[in-house]
Parts: sequence; structure tokens; C-alpha cells
Amino acid sequence: MQLDVLEQTFKKNFAERGELGASVSVWKDGEEILNLAQGWCEREQVKPWVAETMVPFYSATKALASATLLMLLDENGLTPEDLVCRVWPNFPNSSATFAELMSHQCGLAALDQKASVFEYDAVIAAIEAQEPNWELGDGHGYHPRTFGFLLEEPVRVLSGRPLGEVFHERIAELLELDLWIGLPESEFDRVATLYPGKMEKSDLESGFYKEFNQQGTLVRQAFSSPSGLQGVHEMNKPKAWQSGLPAMGGVGTASSLAKFYQAAIGAIPFFSEDVLGWMKTPVVTGDDRILMTPTRFSCGFQLDPLDADGAKVRQNYGKGMQAFGHPGAGGSHAFGDPETGVSFAYIMNQMDLSVLPGAKSSSLIEALR
Repeated sequence: MQLDVLEQTFKKNFAERGELGASVSVWKDGEEILNLAQGWCEREQVKPWVAETMVPFYSATKALASATLLMLLDENGLTPEDLVCRVWPNFPNSSATFAELMSHQCGLAALDQKASVFEYDAVIAAIEAQEPNWELGDGHGYHPRTFGFLLEEPVRVLSGRPLGEVFHERIAELLELDLWIGLPESEFDRVATLYPGKMEKSDLESGFYKEFNQQGTLVRQAFSSPSGLQGVHEMNKPKAWQSGLPAMGGVGTASSLAKFYQAAIGAIPFFSEDVLGWMKTPVVTGDDRILMTPTRFSCGFQLDPLDADGAKVRQNYGKGMQAFGHPGAGGSHAFGDPETGVSFAYIMNQMDLSVLPGAKSSSLIEALR
């Protein structure tokens, strides 16, 4: 592992790739071996970005939320192979398992009924009334927004509490993680300001963005339902930080995000062997109906897809064949590798236009090998 090269690459992101403020953390075998922080919390350069700076990291939250549900399933004598309807009787597909739900196979990526992300009951009603976007067994497609509600309803049934509260009390506090799905007011002054990425011509020509920018497409609908928090400026408001949305509402530091993955790969003893297995074991792979590129999922986590010869199509999670994690829109990224005992997290406030890791985080992962 070339930590000096990683540090040079981190600085290069500021010099050549428009980085504003960012942190990167690397852990190995239960210990943090690198923690870098640089830049500014806002463009006006008022508050320096430090290791304790937090920022919303969008869909990287899905990993924290998935671990919470898997833990509760295990504690209640259930497995991912159990039917969702055992816990959620009104779930719209009575034959779907938790493994299928958590690997984006249930075709509930877009909702026909209008509902806001802040209207929990209305979103659950819309999910229960939804005709699936595709048939179960007919592939998979990333659920960018609905995924959090699909996890939260079983958590509420099993625990009687919102997912963010369970995550905080059962995982974050015990592991001493500075991660939140529902940020308390006492931490507001530590949150950096996010800035949106700019769309390049090459982005407009990609299959994903052609679908994303066209009204009425499934891709567009998936990224706009439930409604609310569509703009980056909305994510800079306390209402977003406090929302506790398990698909996109996480806020925290890079060090704690990387430490979470130490627990997820077993380098820090915490989760049961069954839960550790469910996190890393692939469930589905193939062309993603929403992201318009090959993807591979375990129960709530991403892995790099493989080609016909078993080689990685891309290396968002490094070289390790068992490495898994989850990116966040705009560039935040985190993962762990059970084979090497290494985990990694990167957060920033100058976003790229990407739903998968971009050049800034990819270059750091390259240096990590």
C-alpha cells in the first residue's frame, strides 16, 4: 500500500481537479493508518476543512441503513431469504425476499403516486399501491430514493423506531462513529457546504444522462420520486440533515465512515458472522435498468461487476474480489476489503456530476492498491 502516493494524489485533486474541501481515511486491521483533511468548508474560505468536518454523503448512507436492517433480521431469527411480507404484510410483492429487496430487484424504483420524502406514511402508501416497474426475476435496477423507505418500514416493524435512531443507538454509539442518519442540532456547525458539479458535453452523450434528462423515462422517475431534496442547495439546510432519510440523508466524517467498514469486514468485531456474510455475498449482477451500466449487489452493498472471464469490469472497490461498499452522488465513496483488512472513505463538498465514483476518488483508490 503506497500511502505516500495516496497523499500526493489527494493534494493533486486540489491542484488539478477542482477540489474545495475533502477528507480521506484509510483503516487496516482495526487501526486508522491515514487521515487527511484539506481545503475549505465553503467557497468564501471562512472555515478550514479539518478531520472533524462533516458533510452529507448521499447514497453512501444506504450501506449504514442496510447494515441496520440486516442486524435486526438476524436478531429476530430471520435471514435475507425470508419473505418481506412476513414483516411487511402489505408489501406489493408477496413472493419477494429481503435479499431481492435489498439488491434492487423488486421493481419499485419509481412511484406513480405523488409523495414527498418528508411524508413517510404517504411514501409507504405509494409503495404498497405501486405496480412494479418490472417483474421480479427480470433483472435489477438501482432504487436511488425509494430504497431508504423499503429498508425503514421493516426496521420500524421490528424495532418500533425510525431506522436512524436504531442505527445511532445500536451501531454508531457502540462503535464510536461520528455518523448520523438524522443529525442533532448540536452538530450543525460542523457541516460543510455542498456545491453541485457541472455537466460536461460527454455527460450529456452518455446513455444514463440521456435517460435522466428526458421527461417520463424510468430513470428520470426513479431519481425524482419521492419528491423533495432534488437540488444540492436543499441538502445544505438543517431540514435535510435532520430528515433521517436512509437512502440519502447520512452526514458524517470520512474517518468514521471508513471505521464503519472495518466492522462490516470483521476487522473490528461487531456484527455476527451471518451478517458479515450477507453484506459481502453477491446476490445479483447484470445490466442495471436505472444506472444503465453493469452493476453487482449484495444485500444493500455494491461490488464491482465481473466480465465473462471473472475479471473486474471496473475497480471502484479496488482489486479485491470480495471488496464491497457504496458510493454517494457527487463523489463520496467508501468500502472495505475482507481479504486485506483495509477500508477506505472519501468525502468532499465540491461535487462531481456522477452517481458512481469519479476521477477524484478513483485516483485515490488507484493509489491505495
